[in-house]
Amino acid sequence: MIQRVIAESIRESLEKFPVVAVTGPRQSGKTTLSRMLMPHYTYVNLEDLEKREFALEDPKGFLETYKGGVIIDEIQNAPGLFSYLQVYTDERRQNGEYLITGSQNFLMLEKISQSLAGRVAIHNLLPFSMDELKSGGFNFADREDYLLYGSYPRKWMQEIDASDFYSNYVQTYVERDVRQIKNIKDLNTFQNFVRLLAGRTGQLFNQSNIGNTLGIDNKTVNSWMNLLEASFIAFRLRPYHKNFNKRLVKTPKIYFYDTGLAAYLLGIRNKNDFQVHFAQGQLFENFIILERIKNALNLKTREEFYFWRDQKGTEIDLLIEDGLILKAVEIKYAKTLQTAFFKNLNKFKESATKSELYLIYGGSENIIRNDVTIRGFHHLNEV
Repeated sequence: MIQRVIAESIRESLEKFPVVAVTGPRQSGKTTLSRMLMPHYTYVNLEDLEKREFALEDPKGFLETYKGGVIIDEIQNAPGLFSYLQVYTDERRQNGEYLITGSQNFLMLEKISQSLAGRVAIHNLLPFSMDELKSGGFNFADREDYLLYGSYPRKWMQEIDASDFYSNYVQTYVERDVRQIKNIKDLNTFQNFVRLLAGRTGQLFNQSNIGNTLGIDNKTVNSWMNLLEASFIAFRLRPYHKNFNKRLVKTPKIYFYDTGLAAYLLGIRNKNDFQVHFAQGQLFENFIILERIKNALNLKTREEFYFWRDQKGTEIDLLIEDGLILKAVEIKYAKTLQTAFFKNLNKFKESATKSELYLIYGGSENIIRNDVTIRGFHHLNEV
């Protein structure tokens, strides 16, 4: 079994809070990790119709029956439990009494903020990071192996073909989850929306353009994007605009929580497809940004992630704000370093003199050149 880096943070939270929540995409390993961490806890899965009915119809009885060390899986299926969790945990004052999981982030966070503020520690578990895959023996020289095959635990542990896995994932989880959150009448248009977003990975989220392409209004585009974020399918990376005088782009960019899924949606089935596909650089950029986000979530750092672009088109792919430190990161798919890679970093330095400059690329050299720290993709977390 591949060890999850986030496990230590969850253990610490169980010692300090009565409720610990683990959210993340379906199949990211939430159940496996929870049961591994607390094997002596009673396990209750609210995907089970009988258990769900009990929780929905008699939440008091449910929490009287299951107490003193319980894993409640997919708790968003019984949202009424949250208010009662507040009452019972306040009465019992037992840290680590409930370890809850959920696959619909927005729904969980809304209920937590309403009922469990100050009583719960929240952890986001994404699919395997590259470092976790390496620790489990999946160490590849080619960056395409990580980008194309994705990070979902079941796919790796069961050695499932990427096309088979993602075909089933789209049908079983993407379509089902969005229907649970919102009744989408035109599923075909929604499917086209998701594929269109995959083709715009790393690009600005232009609602009007997307809506015109699909024949839907801006409100629907934004609503559907919210659904994808709620289900950990895709996310928006916000632009950074603090402490800059010049006009900056304020539209977010689109990325996916798994590059294997994005590649599947784009029709990429193997390395040959990948090598000639227009989106290879965009998917590599997605991969690097996602890996840095995973690292921050796993280690519970206070880093915030953005991109930066001015009105003249000068862009920094990733800005990492860590307290007073601002790290500007350029991401390049190529394996060979080129002088042009430093152009935007040098321009950015003129606007933000106190920043640290980094370049992550598809090669293997780890050096410093002209005040820019260069790291091959295998060393991306050294940024």
